[in-house]
Amino acid sequence: MIAIRMQERRRSSVVVSLPGLDVSPGDLFVSDGAADYLSRSTLSDTKKSKWPFLKRGTSKDKLKLLSDVEKCLSSIQIQDWRLCDFQKYKDKTLAEFLAVRHPDVELQNCQHGYKREEAVWELFTSECVYFLDQLMVLKEVFLSTLNSLQSSDCLLDVDVWRLFANLNELCLHFKESVCHCQQKYCLNYSSAVFYLDSLKQREDFGTYLKWCERNEQCKRLHLSDMLVAPMQRFTRYPLLLKNILKRSTSEEEKIALQSIIKLVEGSIQDLEGKVKWLHNFQTVQQLQEMIVWPPVWERDKRAFIPDNLKHVFKQTSLENLISSNQNLLHEGRLNLTGSTKVQEVYLFLFDDFLLITKNKRSKKKSVSSEQATLCPPVNQELQTMLKDGGTFHVVDQPISLDRVLVKNIDQLNATGCGLRNAFIVMHQNRYQQCIGVFILQAQTESSKVKCGVVIIIIIIISSSSSYYLHPKCIFRYLF
Repeated sequence: MIAIRMQERRRSSVVVSLPGLDVSPGDLFVSDGAADYLSRSTLSDTKKSKWPFLKRGTSKDKLKLLSDVEKCLSSIQIQDWRLCDFQKYKDKTLAEFLAVRHPDVELQNCQHGYKREEAVWELFTSECVYFLDQLMVLKEVFLSTLNSLQSSDCLLDVDVWRLFANLNELCLHFKESVCHCQQKYCLNYSSAVFYLDSLKQREDFGTYLKWCERNEQCKRLHLSDMLVAPMQRFTRYPLLLKNILKRSTSEEEKIALQSIIKLVEGSIQDLEGKVKWLHNFQTVQQLQEMIVWPPVWERDKRAFIPDNLKHVFKQTSLENLISSNQNLLHEGRLNLTGSTKVQEVYLFLFDDFLLITKNKRSKKKSVSSEQATLCPPVNQELQTMLKDGGTFHVVDQPISLDRVLVKNIDQLNATGCGLRNAFIVMHQNRYQQCIGVFILQAQTESSKVKCGVVIIIIIIISSSSSYYLHPKCIFRYLF
């Protein structure tokens, strides 16, 4: 009886929060559902947890998944898509086509329009190559194979849309207007590349990828090489259409071609704007998670706040500081010179303020693949920091661009102070009094000039005041 009571007490002290389990820790009530669930678990004083959702996948599980993928791949047959009219013409020249289909046509008698026909034929055959050797290879070799694997319960966690976007739509609308479809695909391309890089680290996905890339229709190209094909093709359309326009003689045809060229070029320009906006939006969204605003007693050692009053200060949110409407214009690593030491800092230049942060790497925390692949970083250095699970702790107050002054340190003064490639960023208040000074050193003279000039140009563009932001300050900075 005592043993049963001990077991009940021990069981009722467990707080469970799972769907369908009613647990009230206040009165230590354990429902029948929770009791049944706990009774199926072996409650013992062991270090290893017996909860099934805390068990990690073993090597045997990984081998089983890998063997399942290999087994499914061995039974997959890729459909032959080359049995179509496009295949007959994609490798032929215009002369060969006319010799077979119109042998009665004498080329020397139609030289006036032959150059135009050649330009039209180049557009047609290059489109056949794009459709058969690139789009259909992506669709039948890679996409269809992945769909087959997922229908066999393999690689179910791979997001097909994130990797191939609207590839099926591109193939279906091949004969129609493709501008909208191309834009949709191109907007996803950057995320798809980073998502692919993260998937390559998995053995099961690597097996699928190698199996597909060994197909003869890939012609030794990798998936990363083929994903860019729709973007390259989209930007080539204006060149091919202008080539036809140069050789056209009909005014009606010229007007129609000019209208099409204008439409395609406008779509490409619109796409570039969308890509820039999306890239900036994703980057800023990611920085909101990475930038840490330390409490005031950590940033300013002079601030004294008793421990029992620290709860009054709520955790600082960066939503008011960094929003998706802001543009990240420049970022990079520099060295901040202090009174006793030099520390590495990372600068973020937005369109309205300059933020100086210190990068801290965490071995325990790392950016999830979900987050990393959705938000491709600005450069390789920042990408490495993300993979290492780094965060950026704000060093000082954000410096509004209408309150900043940048000055160069010439070689003579720099040498006397033991500085290399240095410049000064001064933070001024609204009364134009200096309230903060940052002596920054770059790795090279060229990177110093680039960073300083970029900051000054952005200041000039964004500021309406000309008190100390006159364009001549660029020359004062450089010389």
